Amino acid sequence: MRIRSGVSGFDDLVGGGFLPERLYVLSGPPGSGKTTFTAQFVAEGLRNGEQCMYITMHETREELVNDMSGYSFGFETLTDSDNFRFLNLVSPKGKHVLNQFSQSGGSSSVKSLTDKIVAFVNSRNVDRLIIDSTMLLRLFFANGSEEMTRFLTALKQGDATTLLISEMTDPSSYSDEHYLAHGVVFFHNYLEAGGMTRGVQVIKMRGTDIDCDIRSVEFTDGGLVVDPSTTVET
Repeated sequence: MRIRSGVSGFDDLVGGGFLPERLYVLSGPPGSGKTTFTAQFVAEGLRNGEQCMYITMHETREELVNDMSGYSFGFETLTDSDNFRFLNLVSPKGKHVLNQFSQSGGSSSVKSLTDKIVAFVNSRNVDRLIIDSTMLLRLFFANGSEEMTRFLTALKQGDATTLLISEMTDPSSYSDEHYLAHGVVFFHNYLEAGGMTRGVQVIKMRGTDIDCDIRSVEFTDGGLVVDPSTTVET
């Protein structure tokens, strides 16, 4: 079984969709389409009656909904469903929710933060999970590599299909999440004389045949659209 992304043309690059209950990393520079991709992924799940959760550290639910309301894939309407949960980890409400899932060892420890997030996700039987983003997660983790590894490992052991947003401007510089994830997707921006050229590239996808070519992607009224037949020359 494959989990459809909700992004037109993308599933053709990954054997029909994502394999379920796995961790995938979306990497790329600002404005390359990572958030829009995750919003389409969530919208697809909600249309199918799935439980979806969006965890962030830098914006409100209203900001996310407003940003996506300019597209026609119905994010603002679909997220009114009881199947959608939004959690901002640094908001008073987010901190209160997580404190309900405190584990032994003290709520101020990083171990407890990881356990609380994972316990909260598991308590909601989430099918599709978004984590935005690794850069902000590292602000919570004093010992970055070890603590991030523990967090990602815990996510991999859960039942949700997880998309983790990773800010990245150098596609040759890999981080912990790229090695630990089941799949890695890069988004590219190329500023040329004729304007901005955008591309998407599947670097890694366990259990799936991929070619790693950069395919054309563009923003449309309906969200991101991938052209699997067009290779971007760099």
